[in-house]
Amino acid sequence: MKPYIKERTLQVAQHITETGDTIRKTAQIFHLSKSTVHNDLSKRLKKLDKKLYTKVQNVLDKNFAEKHIRGGQSTKIKYKNK
Repeated sequence: MKPYIKERTLQVAQHITETGDTIRKTAQIFHLSKSTVHNDLSKRLKKLDKKLYTKVQNVLDKNFAEKHIRGGQSTKIKYKNK
């Protein structure tokens, strides 16, 4: 693995664990595609740091479980502002 990919993967993982952001928001912050962030966190991180990988997976699982709630709130705000 190239050094810059390794560093990027660890930075993205650290950001996710500290902030609890979603993959989409993290991708925007780091100016990467969602696919790149997802591959970094699900495939590359597992090979680099298992402990950090577990923490990241817990955050991503939580975000996935709350996805339908955020979508409902977003729709509510959208129609409230119309």
